[in-house]
Amino acid sequence: MTNFHNWLEAVRKRRSGIPRVRSPRGLPGVLARGDLSVVYQPIVSLTTMEPFAYEALVRSDSPHWVNPPQLFDEAIKSGYVGVLGRAIRELATTHCAGMPLFLNVHPNEFDESWLVQPDDPIFTHDQPIYLEVTESVPLTHFAYCHSVLREIRGKGVSLAVDDLGAGYSNLKYIVDLNPEIVKLDRTLIADLADDRRAQILVRHIVRLCHELGAQVVAEGIEQETEMKVAVDCGAHFGQGYYFARPAYPAPGVSATPRAVMSKGA
Repeated sequence: MTNFHNWLEAVRKRRSGIPRVRSPRGLPGVLARGDLSVVYQPIVSLTTMEPFAYEALVRSDSPHWVNPPQLFDEAIKSGYVGVLGRAIRELATTHCAGMPLFLNVHPNEFDESWLVQPDDPIFTHDQPIYLEVTESVPLTHFAYCHSVLREIRGKGVSLAVDDLGAGYSNLKYIVDLNPEIVKLDRTLIADLADDRRAQILVRHIVRLCHELGAQVVAEGIEQETEMKVAVDCGAHFGQGYYFARPAYPAPGVSATPRAVMSKGA
């Protein structure tokens, strides 16, 4: 644990540029070689075009892995997924104080005890935290995961289900988990403006989520037309390159309320 805490302390001392840190000693393979950093992408209110929150996304300059799934695959093989998740949460909360954050949690992290530790960054951040659990990866040991989530949410942390519409697309997942936020996968949003049947589907999904007590984020919005149709379908929030690319420090929003007001013009 000493190496881990020394590693986290090094993060706090970085003063300029994107904060990066060498992975802690003891993590084998890719994890031991890669420089980790975190960038932020806004989740935007489709009413005001202002950031509602920021999603923290892990990055690395290492040539040995190219995307977060590969990084987590290595962590799972090595038995360090809990350590990695905790480290990413520490990076994310340290460098985006004062804003609500969406933090991705790999399902395998529920098999370890890191998430329920009282000093986890999700409990000390000064703004709301939304833990994202992807809908495209089924939760194993569902009863145990429910127990962990119940303990975490009892301390004020909220839940977001990511990627609805990808993978298994199990709407009962939403019923069982009762999340505060549901994020619609890019596959439901792409070319939405040109597909009336897709619009009907998204509109009904949004209505269902609303009736179940969840607000909806339309992910992967890249064009103004997609944004306008997402508004028409009732989505509360949007995320994607149309608003801002992931960056450090947390970027502002390039779209303006006028873009929404001109809908149908």
